[in-house]
Amino acid sequence: MRFFSKFFATLLAVVLLPAFMAVAQTQTITPGDNLVVEGIPPIPVSIVQSVERYTNFRAASLASWHPKRREMLISTRFADTPQVHLVKSPLGARKQLTFFPERVAGGRFQPTQGEYFVFSKDIGGNEFSQNYRYDFATGDITLLTDGKSKNSGGIWSNKGDRIIYTSTRRTGKDNDFYIIDPLDPKTNKLITQVEGGGWGPLDWAPDDSKILAIEYVSVNESYLWLLDAASGEKKLITPKGGKEKVSYGGAIFSKDGKGLYVVTDKESEFQRLAYVDLATMQPTYLTTDIKWDVEDIDLSDDGKNLAFVTNEDGTSVLHLLDTATRKEKPLPKLPVGQVLGTNWHKNNEDLGFTLVSARSTADVYSLNIRTNKIERWTESETGGINTANFTDAQLIRWKSFDGKTISGFMYRPPSKFTGKRPVIIDIHGGPEAQSRPGFLGRLNYIINELGVTVIFPNVRGSSGYGKTFLQLDNGFKREDSVKDIGALLDWISTQPQLDKDRVLVTGGSYGGYMSLAVATNYPERIRASINIVGISNFVTFLERTEGYRRDLRRVEYGDERDPKMREFLLKISPLNNASRIKKPLFVIHGKNDPRVPLNEAEQIVATVRKNNIPVWYLMAKDEGHGFSKKRNIDFQFYATIMFIQENLLK
Repeated sequence: MRFFSKFFATLLAVVLLPAFMAVAQTQTITPGDNLVVEGIPPIPVSIVQSVERYTNFRAASLASWHPKRREMLISTRFADTPQVHLVKSPLGARKQLTFFPERVAGGRFQPTQGEYFVFSKDIGGNEFSQNYRYDFATGDITLLTDGKSKNSGGIWSNKGDRIIYTSTRRTGKDNDFYIIDPLDPKTNKLITQVEGGGWGPLDWAPDDSKILAIEYVSVNESYLWLLDAASGEKKLITPKGGKEKVSYGGAIFSKDGKGLYVVTDKESEFQRLAYVDLATMQPTYLTTDIKWDVEDIDLSDDGKNLAFVTNEDGTSVLHLLDTATRKEKPLPKLPVGQVLGTNWHKNNEDLGFTLVSARSTADVYSLNIRTNKIERWTESETGGINTANFTDAQLIRWKSFDGKTISGFMYRPPSKFTGKRPVIIDIHGGPEAQSRPGFLGRLNYIINELGVTVIFPNVRGSSGYGKTFLQLDNGFKREDSVKDIGALLDWISTQPQLDKDRVLVTGGSYGGYMSLAVATNYPERIRASINIVGISNFVTFLERTEGYRRDLRRVEYGDERDPKMREFLLKISPLNNASRIKKPLFVIHGKNDPRVPLNEAEQIVATVRKNNIPVWYLMAKDEGHGFSKKRNIDFQFYATIMFIQENLLK
C-alpha cells in the first residue's frame, strides 16, 4: 500500500544483450545516441561478456484475473521494456499483448465480461501516464485520456461500466476525480475538484453509488472521504484537527456496504487492520496482536475472506481472515521474501499474488483457499544461473550516535572469497521506503563474482518500524539519518570479515542525496560514491519538482519558503558542501525525471569537477526517475561495474 522507491532500482530491474550497442574494432562498446556519457572510460567488451548472464534475469507480476475464466494478465519483459501478457493456465505460455517502446503499467480486465482491459503508459519516464483500452476482438488500442496530463490508472465500478481515476489536467498539480466508460471515451467527466496532488480513489460501494477516496498529506497523515458517484459531492469521514496525526494505508468496503476494512496507525505505533462501522465510524481493531505493519489487503468477491499481508522486519507474511468470525484461517508457509499485489479471482477460491525472494526472481502464484494448494503461474528466466546458490539476506543491527538501534540487511559473497571483503552501502529512497529481502538481480554479480559485501541499511525515517521511527528524520532532523550511516561505518570497522578501508556508498532518489551527504560528511571513510537520480540541493529540488508533488515533499523535507528552513536546507545540501567531496563520484540521471529534475545532477557534476575530483556522468534522454529500458539499464550496469573495479577493488 505504500509508495516506495528503492535505490539500484535500475540495477535490480529485470533484464538480453542490448542490440543497440556497436562493438568497435578496439573491442569496446559504443553507447546509443540517447545516452550522454562524460568522464566514463571506454567500456571493454570483456565486461559485457563477463556479466551477460546476470543481465538476463526476467521477472513477472500479477496484473489482473479474468472475471470468468481462470486466466490472468501479467507484466513481464521479453524485449526492452515490461509489457502486458496473457497467461491461460499455471506455467502456461506468456502471450504478449502490448508492444511499445515504453513500459506498460497495469492491465485491468473489464470486471464482468473481460472482453477488454485498460492499461497505462507514459513517454520516456516522464510519469505523465495515459490510459488506454485494449480490445481482445480486434487488438485495437484506444486512448482514453487527454494525452498530456498525469493520470492514475483508476478503479473499476462493480458493474464494470465505469472507471474512476484522477488527473492533473485542470491545473497541472491537483488530482481531480474523473469518471469514464472506457467503451465510450466521450463520456469522460470531471466529477470532483480537489486541491493537492495526494488524492486517489480506493474502492466503489457495492451498489456503485459512492466512491471511497483518500487524501494523502504525508506518510504520517491521510484522510478518507466518500464521493457521491453521481454528483461528485465529497464527505470527510475521518476527522481532521485532532491531537494525533493518523495515516491510512488502504481501505475497502465490506460486502454489505455498511462498513470499511481499513489499514491505519490510529491509536497505534503500527498500521493495523480494522473494521470501521460507517454508521458510528467506530473502529474494531483486528490485528492488535501483530506488532508490525499491515501493508496490503484484498476482499474476496463474496466478502467472506479478507487476505492481508504484514511486513515483519522486512519479510512478508500472508494472512487470511474469516470476516464472519474475524479469526484467521491456517495457510501454507511461503518462502521468506515479499508478497506483493494480492488479488482475488471472482471464483472466491483463488488468491493471486507476486512472490519474490533472495533466491527467486519475482513470479506469479495462486493459492486455493479450499485446498491450500499453491500453483505457480510464471517461471521467469534467470540467465541459466542456478539462483538457489545465491546468498540470502542477513539481518544486522547497530547502535547510532544517540543510542537508537538501526537495522539493515547484509549479503555476503561466497566462501571462495577470503580475507576482509570490500563493502557497498546501498541506501534506499523515499525517504519513507524500506530495504527488504528480495531478489538482487544484477547485484548478485557484484556479490558472487567480485566478492563484495552489500549492505542495505534502513536508517531513521524508513517505514516498517513504527510511526515514531518514521518521523525521526523530518525537517531539521534530516542529517540524523546521515549520522546513522556514520554509525554503520563504525560498525563495519568492528567486523573482522569487512574491510573498513574499502567502502563505496550509493543510492537512488533520496538515497542519492544520502550518498552525496555521506561523501561530504565522511569523505575520508569511503572510496567513492554513486548518485542515481538524487537530490543535490533541497531548495532547487523543491522549487522545480513537479507541482502535483511539491507540497507533499515539503511536509517531509521542510518548506523552503520559510526563511529559517530555507537557510537550514541550503546549509545541509550536498551542492553547498561539494568542496568536501574528495573521492570519485558517479552521477546517473534521466532527462525526463519529474520527481528530481535533471538540474540536480547537472549542478553537482559541474561543481565537483571544479574541485578536480573525477566525476563520471551518465544521462539518458529517454528515461525519467531511474532507467527502465533494458539497453539503458545494461549500459549503466557495465559502467557501474567498471567504476567499482576502478575505485573500490583496486
